[in-house]
Amino acid sequence: MTQTRAEIYKVGVNVPPEFLERLMDSINEVMDPVYPKYDRTFMYWPIKGTWRPLPGAEPYNGTIGKVEVADEIRLEFAVKKEDLKKVIGKIAEVHPYEEPAVDVIPMIAWKEFIPSDDR
Repeated sequence: MTQTRAEIYKVGVNVPPEFLERLMDSINEVMDPVYPKYDRTFMYWPIKGTWRPLPGAEPYNGTIGKVEVADEIRLEFAVKKEDLKKVIGKIAEVHPYEEPAVDVIPMIAWKEFIPSDDR
């Protein structure tokens, strides 16, 4: 079955390195595979994140009023529309940040560019 544009999303989130494996395992548990015969399909790479906690914040890392720069991991993966709410909920549950920055971007499945006779 070919997924259509509205059915697949790319999710991206920055995570402390020590939470990467736990987050990937937790996300994988609540979503069906996007790619046939493969699960736990993620990509990730190291980044630097920066933020300044404001009064009232309870930061996982950092001090109120001071700019923090930390090593993070950028995690990205594809998810079916019907699993998106469960995945976002799992990120909110497992991620240590009060306000994890989560990007959700509609995707076009690459197989849409192959004539159906060629599949």
